[in-house]
Amino acid sequence: MKNEVNISVRTLVEYVLKSGSIDSQFRSQKSLAEGTRVHQKIQKMYEDGDQKEVYLCAEIPFEDLTFVIDGRCDGLLVKDGTTTIDEIKSFTQPVDQLEQEGYPVHWAQAQMYAYMYAIDKQLKEIEVQLTYVHKETEEIRRIKKTFTFKDLETIVFNILKNYAPFARLQLEHQANRTASSKELLFPFPKYREGQRKLAGAVYKTIADEKNLFVQAPTGIGKTISTLFPAVKAMGEGQLTKVFYLTAKTITRTTAEEAFDRMRSSGLNLQAVTITAKEKVCFKEESICQKEHCEFADGYYERINRAILDILTYEQAMTREVVETYARKHRVCPFEFSIDLAYAADAVICDYNYVFDPRVSLKRLLEDQKRSTALLVDEAHNLVDRGREMFSASIYKQLFLQLKKEFKGVNKAIYDASSNVNSWFISLKKKSDENEFVLDSLDHYLKELLVQFSEAAEQMLKTGSFPKLLEAYFEAQSFLKIAEFLDDHYVIYAEKTRNDVILKLFCINPSQLLQKMGKGYRSSVFFSATLSPLAYYRDILGGNTDDYQLSVPSPFSKEQTEIYIKPLSTRYRDRERTKNQIVSLIQSVTQNNKGNFLIFFSSYQYLQTIYDEFQKASPEINTLLQTINMTENDREAFLNNFQPNQTKSLVGFAVLGGIFSEGVDLIGERLNGVVIIGVGLPQLCFERNLIKEHFTQNGKNGYDYAYVYPGFNKVLQAGGRLIRSETDQGTIILVDDRFLTTKYQNLLPQEWQDYTVM
Repeated sequence: MKNEVNISVRTLVEYVLKSGSIDSQFRSQKSLAEGTRVHQKIQKMYEDGDQKEVYLCAEIPFEDLTFVIDGRCDGLLVKDGTTTIDEIKSFTQPVDQLEQEGYPVHWAQAQMYAYMYAIDKQLKEIEVQLTYVHKETEEIRRIKKTFTFKDLETIVFNILKNYAPFARLQLEHQANRTASSKELLFPFPKYREGQRKLAGAVYKTIADEKNLFVQAPTGIGKTISTLFPAVKAMGEGQLTKVFYLTAKTITRTTAEEAFDRMRSSGLNLQAVTITAKEKVCFKEESICQKEHCEFADGYYERINRAILDILTYEQAMTREVVETYARKHRVCPFEFSIDLAYAADAVICDYNYVFDPRVSLKRLLEDQKRSTALLVDEAHNLVDRGREMFSASIYKQLFLQLKKEFKGVNKAIYDASSNVNSWFISLKKKSDENEFVLDSLDHYLKELLVQFSEAAEQMLKTGSFPKLLEAYFEAQSFLKIAEFLDDHYVIYAEKTRNDVILKLFCINPSQLLQKMGKGYRSSVFFSATLSPLAYYRDILGGNTDDYQLSVPSPFSKEQTEIYIKPLSTRYRDRERTKNQIVSLIQSVTQNNKGNFLIFFSSYQYLQTIYDEFQKASPEINTLLQTINMTENDREAFLNNFQPNQTKSLVGFAVLGGIFSEGVDLIGERLNGVVIIGVGLPQLCFERNLIKEHFTQNGKNGYDYAYVYPGFNKVLQAGGRLIRSETDQGTIILVDDRFLTTKYQNLLPQEWQDYTVM
């Protein structure tokens, strides 16, 4: 139907009537559960013949629009021939602070349901009731009013009138987006070798409502090869939204540039980039409460005007654009970008906005998900990021500090902190080992953390207490993750000199990644180093019926000389072979003038060879990656790599670090890469837990914990060299293990024509 607007009751009334300020809303897990419990308790009090959770839907013409509105009302009560719509709302503030007549947004929601039911049953009159229930005391306050059909129609049409400008803007834009997407041609003169194959696979995946795992080499143009077919699928009505998920700023910029290029070819598409709150916050301290921030105060009074404004005039809603409009309308830039994510056609953001249960965009409804595709860039990073998202830790030291800080200040906080601290003291005595595994999570600890959270909530409402806020969010995160505990988790304690840490460690994130990605039409996981594909499909939550694609390199073998130097870089042999490694670097950099990156498996190993190399070759310019380099330090490091230098430049860097991924040194800016070692992660307690877990589940645990993550770093580092059809250079792999069967099977096709040095 032309100009049809499909919308839920809640979304509609909240857009028009939601008011007030952004608030951090300190709500514990218990508090959230209490809201559901009291809700259900009221429904259990309904009499025979009353109905709960009643689905209602109505088609309502309004001027040039037709609204298709649906939702579930809490209660439909019938008594003595009178019908009552019941809307249940829980609250925590004192009863005397509750609005005497109820809140306009709550009335609007109930009135909308009443109007929809009255249309269906042709009622001339209907009762509407708001039932407010206090979460703790369970005190009930009911407010009931009778409305004629005409009354309700006036109220509903006024709501539709206020929503209509936004609806028309969206409908007009969607029509333009669809038409321009259909007409869009590939925005380059021709496809690179392999690009058409990748783009075709992505389009087929979306059309077939499947998932796809892709290994496609560096330089093929993966960003445009995944975004272009997704945009074409929008033109065919298969998609209404695309998420481009990535972990790095540089790849977000690449996605923004790809959209810009398609727009310059005629595409009409709105994309928003979500930037982390701490990066875009206009205040020195991110306290999202009206008392502390003018951009949070009254946010909901101004946000609709801000959204209409930016969507009217902008298509590329980058960080800078979002900040400009946020200042203009005096709204929080972070929350603004989140609200825009629900309206935009494309969202460029970090993985966690989809996969992290503590952060994700939860207002994206299931029907919206069914027409949304996820494009997961640098998907190899999602393995450890997934583990991080689904894990949680809690620290004894923080609660000991709070115990001292609030002694004589707040008894509830003091007692709650003392109890958690005492629990940790008992835990510490359970084992003489510094790291030890627990069989299960103590339910008593969960109770203590809930009690602490509730005490903290009350205190945090009265002012700013940074340590308390930190502990509060830590406790909330821990309780949230505790809900997911299963056989894919290990619970362990770690004792340090001054602290005891309890960690819920998600060893295998596959099931939770799959769960958080469920409901979307398609997911495409792609990377230059998604090898071996079977491993990544397994650990990223894929299934055997998912599509897989491995795209060969578009570059000729002649562009790269591959060498393997079979020296041992094992920890026990490093002292013995260090002089040979220094001599190798000398030989490479003296005989071949140019710029080189030398990668090591650790800072310690890097520093050892760097010191020896400087002694042996003081005349060669060197750069050293250090721990905790700033963005400026990083830029300065890379800016030294300039073409056609008269002397060789050697940069010493760490595998898996900031210079081994997402760095483009095109042409003569980089002439050679030397990779020292096979990149194995350092032996540690967590890695060994991963190894044991996968071994017990019939996999090669050592490969899952050490070999595959390590070799991925090798591939990423090697991928820095050849970035275009004109690049040339040398890759030297230094380790005797590269000649073993295991590593030979992992070498990419373009590296297999190597020479042993």
